[in-house]
Amino acid sequence: MQHPIIKFESVSDLHKMLHLEKPKHPLISVIDASKLEMPPNMKGQRFSSNLYSISMKDGHCGMQYGRGHYDFEEGVLVFMSPNQVIAMTEDPTPSLTGWMLVFHPDFIRKYALGSEIDDYSFFSYEANEALHLSEDERVVLSDCIRNIQEEYNQRIDDYSQKVMVSNIELLLSYCTRFYNRQFNTRSHQNSQIVTQVETYLKQYFDSGQLSEYGVPSVHYFAEKVHLSANYLSDVLKKETGRSAKDHINDFLIKKAKMMLVNSGDSVSEIAYALGFNYPHYFSRLFKTKTGVSPNKYRESN
Repeated sequence: MQHPIIKFESVSDLHKMLHLEKPKHPLISVIDASKLEMPPNMKGQRFSSNLYSISMKDGHCGMQYGRGHYDFEEGVLVFMSPNQVIAMTEDPTPSLTGWMLVFHPDFIRKYALGSEIDDYSFFSYEANEALHLSEDERVVLSDCIRNIQEEYNQRIDDYSQKVMVSNIELLLSYCTRFYNRQFNTRSHQNSQIVTQVETYLKQYFDSGQLSEYGVPSVHYFAEKVHLSANYLSDVLKKETGRSAKDHINDFLIKKAKMMLVNSGDSVSEIAYALGFNYPHYFSRLFKTKTGVSPNKYRESN
């Protein structure tokens, strides 16, 4: 029988569960992973929270998120956003080291980061898409954490929140750079993903699923290649300059052009065949992508 989900509403709730002293700030905390004390009988327990978290750990932590397990034996960075579910699959190793930064959305709400944090797509990546860090990269990120920790431990004043938020922004900027490096070093693997997506697109069209089930979502192809939708879109963007959604739309427009030139079907019939429930949505997309309406394109070809 699956355990119910335990929900943490605050940083204080998390500290209490981990047997840590009361946090010095109600909305943010930096936790030393070596001091974590997981309560007994936690195997199989599921957790969710209202918090963002960024964790760098070495050693096996026994956690599962999404379709994969987090295994920190090589030292990786993982991100979680509010309401994601974590499951404890086994006991963590006693030698677990690293740090965990947790903060409530209210901590960044009045700053630019409050509206920009959703742009950091790695908060929605799967476990197997975590960021693997070099030793130099770990040092850079740990310096950001050290700055936050110093403010947290010594200077809770009118400026401390702004300083901590600035360091979180710096941390996330470095993480974006390091993910870009990881995409580069995995270019061969990522090019295979591009090929797979294009193959699945063609199969979807050839099997008649467009007219039967409609335009496929990014999530459909992400499931096919065993990636999260955000990670897939970022891989495609890095490899081709186009997002997953762009790939789907470009494929549809390519097929639409062929059908407009080589068939006598009306624009509405072509729209329905390509999975659009409303022909005017198809016409709008076609004009956005080509600069002309479907009828104008047919007349000029």
